[in-house]
Amino acid sequence: MKLAFFLCSLAFALDALAQNFPSKPVKIIVGYPPGGSGDFLTRLIADEMQKALGVGVVAENRPGAGGNVAADAVARAPADGYTVLNAWHHTINLTLYKSTTYEHKDFIPVTKIATGPTVVCVSSSVPANNLKELIDYAKANPGKLFVASAGYGSAPHLAYAIFESVAGVKFTAVQYKGGGPAAQSLIAGDTNVMFATAPTVMGFVRAGRVRALAVSKREASPAIPGIPGAEAAGLPGYESTFWFGLYVPAGTPAPVVRRLHQAAVVGLGRQEVKDKIALQGMDATPSASPEAFDAEIKAEAPILERIVRESGAKVE
Repeated sequence: MKLAFFLCSLAFALDALAQNFPSKPVKIIVGYPPGGSGDFLTRLIADEMQKALGVGVVAENRPGAGGNVAADAVARAPADGYTVLNAWHHTINLTLYKSTTYEHKDFIPVTKIATGPTVVCVSSSVPANNLKELIDYAKANPGKLFVASAGYGSAPHLAYAIFESVAGVKFTAVQYKGGGPAAQSLIAGDTNVMFATAPTVMGFVRAGRVRALAVSKREASPAIPGIPGAEAAGLPGYESTFWFGLYVPAGTPAPVVRRLHQAAVVGLGRQEVKDKIALQGMDATPSASPEAFDAEIKAEAPILERIVRESGAKVE
């Protein structure tokens, strides 16, 4: 009888918490500096969730250690729904870094926000107009092509690591602190190849300063028109996409998690928001539920861990 009373009281308390949430501003932390896709999506989803929640929702940039600084801050935050993280899959950094201050169990997934491919680009010095020609040239010139990377663990890093595995080639990687410096190195001719998020390079592609060969997925992306998919460009079976999603600290009450999920999904369902995300070369991909997002993360984890380990990358 006492147990039943306790459970009823707990359910009542959780319902009351959900009804009263939020009663103050919510903060969404992203582990990247202003200007990139992660920053853009954080500010966009914050604006949309603010409308649905009826309180201020602010975006906060905490760059550092490939997103580890932001993840650590949210993992240590009170589990009350007022501190949210916008990040990619934690498996990448948990595998890449020798040690981290957080684990998977420190977070509850809320919803995915958006998903997109990278764009495979080459400098004018590379005689390739599609992926097949790039592969042929790389095989004929082993180790001579330098790939500009936005840093270990970034979407471009995984994209070129998968490309090397599928295509049977090996680039010489040069790591930069972000996509902007990497793109500048490609334009300057210091590097020859780059796998980049669309906003980083599409302006240069349109201006004719770099050449886009394909997007890093089998089929062309409607969000990045005019560039073929990998299959049409000569490398069937190649696919590498990245995404951003929301997390809260472990222990956050389920009704609060559902409230945050609902607020995000309502915003992501608006056509205006979908169009803004498409301009970033991505597609809005809200999760059906927090549980569905969690299941997807768990299914992807062993695949991403294998890719990072096989790339040989390690950060002390």
